[in-house]
Amino acid sequence: MFKSLKISIYFVLLIVLAGCSTSPSPKLASNKKAFAEEDIYILSALRMEQVKNHRGASNLFEVLYEQSDKKEYLYRSLNNDLVANDNEKLIQRVDALTLGKVDDFIMIRLKIIALIKLNRLEEAKDLGLILVEKSKEIDDYLLVSGIYVKDKQFDTALKYLEGAYVKDYNEKILDKMSIILYVNLHRKKDAIAQLETHSRMHSCSRLICQRLAGFYSNDNNVDGLLSTYLRLYQMDSKKGIADKIVQIYGYKKDYIKLMNFLEENSVNDELLFELYIQNKNYIKAAPLADKLYKNSGNIDYLGQSAIFEYESTKDKNDETMQKSVIKKLKSVISKKRDTIYLNYLGYILIDHNIDVKEGIKYIKESLEKEPNSAYYLDSLAWGYYRLGECREAKKIMNRVTKMKGSDNPEVKKHIQAINKCKNNKKKVK
Repeated sequence: MFKSLKISIYFVLLIVLAGCSTSPSPKLASNKKAFAEEDIYILSALRMEQVKNHRGASNLFEVLYEQSDKKEYLYRSLNNDLVANDNEKLIQRVDALTLGKVDDFIMIRLKIIALIKLNRLEEAKDLGLILVEKSKEIDDYLLVSGIYVKDKQFDTALKYLEGAYVKDYNEKILDKMSIILYVNLHRKKDAIAQLETHSRMHSCSRLICQRLAGFYSNDNNVDGLLSTYLRLYQMDSKKGIADKIVQIYGYKKDYIKLMNFLEENSVNDELLFELYIQNKNYIKAAPLADKLYKNSGNIDYLGQSAIFEYESTKDKNDETMQKSVIKKLKSVISKKRDTIYLNYLGYILIDHNIDVKEGIKYIKESLEKEPNSAYYLDSLAWGYYRLGECREAKKIMNRVTKMKGSDNPEVKKHIQAINKCKNNKKKVK
């Protein structure tokens, strides 16, 4: 993540200030032609840029400037000199055009970049200081500090930026200050402290928050990283940022705050659903399963919605709830004959005396697939108990008592009831 921080600030500034050499300038010329062949020259020059013939492009834009006197063509020509590494040529041209004056800031910037590329740093500094005094522009402060950084005068570069920063607390200047502190001067705590102070006093913009996130990540500061991503997410609700927040909460095992974040932002309902199940929060799990089913069409969500609706209802004899759960489960098994849903539906039909024989039928189907399931055998035994077939119920329960799961409270309750049972056929639906 931090390779970019280790790149020389000089190169960063070069890209920023000379970017128009690799992309078209906003406006090359006005609509009014200065001479008949102007359009042909423009197209030819742009084509030369496209094929990276920057010397040829510089010559054509120079002709365009001489014929039209439009500064846009001059700047384009000089930019191409810079990209072609014709730095001496660029300096001579700027000197001839400016006659020692620092009035045309664009040409002076280009000259400074050419001087930096030629490693004539003292000349670049002197000219840069004059430029920034006149222009007062942020990018020129950054340009001058970049010269000091290239000359490895990091403390001077920092002081220069600090002087500019206190004028209007510009975040671009602060960002460069933090890079010098963190990367070049190895004052990591100071870099982070300055960014955090700015964020508290002037808000944490994307630029500042992203820089903080980078530093915290490099330092493995999980709490700092989480705090920064939460601030970033308030500005930019991108899924990538939300995913990082989720990962950090998971790493910290702070599942309560993770659930709160997921509930407030609806960024990962599947994970939220799993957390509800983990925490046995069936009241919230049931409606969320319904939502997931509607959004995905996954029949398992409908099945789980039915189960959690039943489990989260205090009054298990609530007929409205029973009808809703049974309807959902029948819809599920019509598409997926899963043993869990078959057994659950069967048990509800048996336990509430809704339709014991139909319930037994579903449970027997489950046992065909999983004949040694203690829970399915318990359900079957309970079905026979409800029918008054105590001998059959006891026979099955004798198997269950020797199996894993027989210590389940509900199973133990069934064992006690069945042991007291006497054969007496009951009226059943």
